[in-house]
Amino acid sequence: MPSLARAPIEEIYCQLIPLRQLRLIVPRTCVAEVVRYTAPEKVAGSPAWLRGFVAWNALRVPVLSFEQLCGRDPGEPGGRTRVAIFSALTGRLDSGYWGMLTEGFPQLVRVNREVMRLDERQAWPADGPVVCQIRMINEYPLIPDLERIEELLNACLDSSGQRLA
Repeated sequence: MPSLARAPIEEIYCQLIPLRQLRLIVPRTCVAEVVRYTAPEKVAGSPAWLRGFVAWNALRVPVLSFEQLCGRDPGEPGGRTRVAIFSALTGRLDSGYWGMLTEGFPQLVRVNREVMRLDERQAWPADGPVVCQIRMINEYPLIPDLERIEELLNACLDSSGQRLA
């Protein structure tokens, strides 16, 4: 009888997401689609990092600025600005999706132990939206805490009364 044990995964496909000042790296399957930027419908009383809602596939999807969430100046959306639509992981968001402002399209990259090293030059708050920063060849992308981001979005939407239904 053949063994059902699987060999450990040595390499994964990820998306390198360009922001104005930063780059993020996430597993390829987290991003459902990248769409053209349209100005989000604002959420009254919400923090500046929650930009509002955009329509996507007949859903109202909340959109955030990751850089603002990290306390950085995001700049104004321009001709390269896009919205990366993420599949929600936690089940806390009614629509099952949320969006993040990007500066261009994500780049597909293969990641393995040989090209990726932890970069510990900067400490990140334990309750913040960043798990860690890595060094990948000549890039220093952040690994975002997607579950924490969804938790923050959910709390924001609950307190503002703006549910996603």
